[in-house]
Amino acid sequence: MQRTRYLVFTALLAALTAAGAYLQIPLPPSAFTAQSFCTAMAGILLGPRYGALSQGLYVALGLLGLPIFAGGSGGFSTVLQPTFGFLLGFVVMAAVTGYLTRRLGTTFWRLCLAAAAGMAALYAVGLPYMHFILNVVLDTPMTFGQTAFSGMVLFLPWDAVKVAGSALLGRRLLPVLQPSTAASAAAATSAANRPRKTNTIR
Repeated sequence: MQRTRYLVFTALLAALTAAGAYLQIPLPPSAFTAQSFCTAMAGILLGPRYGALSQGLYVALGLLGLPIFAGGSGGFSTVLQPTFGFLLGFVVMAAVTGYLTRRLGTTFWRLCLAAAAGMAALYAVGLPYMHFILNVVLDTPMTFGQTAFSGMVLFLPWDAVKVAGSALLGRRLLPVLQPSTAASAAAATSAANRPRKTNTIR
């Protein structure tokens, strides 16, 4: 039953990431979208394996030709677009966010830390890819600093909002997706806060 629930949510998060591609504000060579928010949610809710699977499914469907990438693009030719590295980065981001969520816990600030680390992983994959495509494939000379500014720095305030939003929503939804885990965590917290009896010799 738990496996079925995870598979359903895996497909759902892949679909939500696709929908997030259409919620965008163009800003060449990239764009503001809601996709990385959905990716953070995938990692928080599904963990590293199923979270990465949801994003891998999304990328695979786009490469097969479905117009689900930003701007309504799709197909294998998108590998030559500067932003394709960020699509690959979604898989890594979900895995990192999911792993840290499971390791650190599910308080608001720890979920923020997990999502922020996932964002860092996203840029670690996406920026070098963007820089390579712009300079080598598209013959658009840019320093790496210029690439980082246009592909990351401009997006950081929006990313901070998405990190906080995913942490808030994740705390609400985790007990629904993982009721047994949430109950165990609550019991552990209660036990830790319960006064311990000690034997003393007077």
